[in-house]
Formats: sequence, structure tokens, C-alpha cells
Amino acid sequence: MECEALIAFYETVVWKVQKYLKKKSINDVLATVGIEAKQRLLPWFKAAKVPYPPPRLALLGLKAEKSLELWAEKDGTWTLIRDYPILAASGILGPKLRQGDYQVPEGIYKLNFLNPNSNFHLSMQIDYPNDYDRRQAAKEQRTNLGGDIFIHGNSVSIGCLAMGDEAIEELFVLVATVGLSNVKVILAPQKEMFDLSEPVHAWIPELYASIRQALSEFKR
Repeated sequence: MECEALIAFYETVVWKVQKYLKKKSINDVLATVGIEAKQRLLPWFKAAKVPYPPPRLALLGLKAEKSLELWAEKDGTWTLIRDYPILAASGILGPKLRQGDYQVPEGIYKLNFLNPNSNFHLSMQIDYPNDYDRRQAAKEQRTNLGGDIFIHGNSVSIGCLAMGDEAIEELFVLVATVGLSNVKVILAPQKEMFDLSEPVHAWIPELYASIRQALSEFKR
């Protein structure tokens, strides 16, 4: 069972019955781990000479490097704050096409919501499939694209990005402070994007060109 199926049960069903259960809120998380999570990140922001919290964030998930880079905007430019190791993810290089393919998506995304009641400590849902994913699937008559892709805690995952509990606390608290609408997520096969001589799908060069363009804003 891949991550979207596993997480779908815990994240979606639990949220539907939340009114009948006593669950943590985002404010509860901020009250319990917020100060410590902020204190762990503050030295990184100070070293980068960026105020905490910044106006905007970007999360760059790099599959080949097994790294999630945290960038913050300052005066209209992006500054690298730190990178986190991705402790677990599944699949190979290439976009996600359907439920059950065990792939981490590739593309330019945003975050839908923060879940303080995740069975993987804390989690943040990525908006896969987005409009671009759906358009390409419609052209190829693909259905059942999967979903419920998360950045979460713990160190096990299939289809999602498992970051460990301390890392997800830092990211969760920071995103909650900055606001979901001010966070960009780029999931790429690797930092130095490549051209495919014989792409499996005709639209992949276009997708990779858009990812390459998006990554060009983030200069070390």
C-alpha cells in the first residue's frame, strides 16, 4: 500500500470524524512544540541574515539528492536557510501518474492544509494532483491519479516525504506562522535538471522545463 492510500485513511477519514473526537488543533501544536521548534531554526535564519518569520517560503524537494531545501524570501530574493535530509520516499525519477505507482510527484505545488493529528507525528498536504497533472492525465485518458501526498514526520513513507519528527515540527510551525498561501513547493527529480532524449510521455519535457525555470530563482 503506497503513501496516498495509507495516509488517505489516517488523514482524510480522521478529519471527517474529528468533530466526534478530541483532537489537537494547530494552535495546540504551536503551544506545545512551537517555541522549541522556532529556537532550533533561529540560528539558521540568523546565519542567513533573514528575519524569522519571513514573508514567503519555498520548499524544494530533490529526489535524487534525497534533500528538502528550505528557502526564505528577503527583499524580493530567495535565500537558502538550510536543507533537510529526506529520510524515506519511494519510487524512481519521474512524475507520479496514478495511484499505486509508488512515485513522489514532480512539479510545482502548494500546500493544502496542515494536519496536527497525523499518525506520522505532523503532516502537510501537497496539492497533488494539481491542474497541470489533471490536464495531462485527461489527454492520456488516465484516471485514478492518486492523492493524499504529504510531507510528514517519522522515518517511513511510500509516495510521500518522511522528514523525521524534529524536522516536521520546525517546518510545520514555520508554515503555520507564515501562512499556507505564502509557501511554494517544488518537487524535482534533481537540482540540476536534465533533458530527456526519449521521454516516456510527450509532455514531460514541458514539465521539466517549467521546473527548471522555477528552480532558476533559487541560487546558492
